[in-house]
Amino acid sequence: MRARTPLRGLVRPPGSKSHTNRLLVCTALSDGESRLSGAALCDDTERMILGLRSLGIDARLNAASRGVSVVGCGGFPPQQDCELDAGDAGTAMRFLTALACLGHGSRRLDGSARMRERPIGALVDGLRAMGAQVVYESAEGFVPLAVAAEGLAGGLVEFDRPVSSQFISALLMVAPYAASDAFLRIHGAPPSRPYLDMTIGTMRSAGVEVLADEARARFVVAASQRYLADTYAVEPDASGATYLWAMAAVSGGGVGVEGLTSASLQGDVRFAELLGRMGCTVSADASGIEVSAPENDRLRGIDVDLNDMPDAAPTLAVVALFADGPTEIRNVGNLRVKESDRIAALAEELGRLGARVVVRADGLRVEPPKHLTPARIRTYRDHRMAMSFALAGCGTDVEIEDPGCVSKSFPEFWGYARALGMEIETA
Repeated sequence: MRARTPLRGLVRPPGSKSHTNRLLVCTALSDGESRLSGAALCDDTERMILGLRSLGIDARLNAASRGVSVVGCGGFPPQQDCELDAGDAGTAMRFLTALACLGHGSRRLDGSARMRERPIGALVDGLRAMGAQVVYESAEGFVPLAVAAEGLAGGLVEFDRPVSSQFISALLMVAPYAASDAFLRIHGAPPSRPYLDMTIGTMRSAGVEVLADEARARFVVAASQRYLADTYAVEPDASGATYLWAMAAVSGGGVGVEGLTSASLQGDVRFAELLGRMGCTVSADASGIEVSAPENDRLRGIDVDLNDMPDAAPTLAVVALFADGPTEIRNVGNLRVKESDRIAALAEELGRLGARVVVRADGLRVEPPKHLTPARIRTYRDHRMAMSFALAGCGTDVEIEDPGCVSKSFPEFWGYARALGMEIETA
């Protein structure tokens, strides 16, 4: 694949999988029928919907309208005995584990080989603190899990530097259905704070109040609150937008993204600001955000803490190949327990393109080469690796192994890239 001219266009990404999955949890626990418009249609949300159906919750996807209808269970998933397979979907695994503790029954949760390597112990500890009965069937701290559901008691839950904000989000979203109020305390800086803000915003939009301090280290959720069945609109995917804005930055073009503003629930919308620091022109209004490449100069290398948007780290690492100096990416140690060890994977594949990469315990330094080397890029079955390294095609010929892995979050990605002017050949 290769981009031989500046990439330009005005696009609207598909729905956010993060927002979709949070709305699926809230509406699944409500007392009536809800509809989601503009939902993400990808592997991760399909796994979530299948999990809800395994729990006896009526959730139906309409691919033609990009809508989902959900008939809520009132906080009591009706299927008592079931097995839930989250595959590679980390969000679905964490959220379904919490949901499986509500109501009554024997429920088993498992996932792919990679999922069995991703830690879940902090979430299990939190659920146990709320009264859940959860047992590891194999290695301590990892799936598969067996849940003997008897509902949740509520009470105090403490987290010590959790590796994923999804553990906190999972507990917050089921907390209204506990027998008593839930109190969550986070020791150490919470990871990916914007995702916690998204969870709180989604819960509030669905009628449940969450009390949280400014640092997002203390939370209170009162019991006996109930989510409202309603019609909800899913925001366009800001994580997907990062690749589209980055295409403009590294190709000398300009790309506008409709439907995303600075008021978005998604933290990744601020990726456009990082490109602004690198020299791009960023224009934002009520309709969307546009990024244009520097007119005469190369991009500038930057030093940035990406704890608030770790999913954008691979995108920035590849953009750094086109900068006039090194880029330092810090505070993203949780990349090691994503779909792949993204820090190690980025170092390996950036090196194939000619970069010098210094690996840190919680990040990496990318020193761009004078000229990119044509390369065949391994994706490690990781959707974000595939989409990020597509950007390298704006500077050299690249071949992406397993391009279909983008179906995990953005199945339409290659179509969007073509529409902006990328030349893509399929093997």
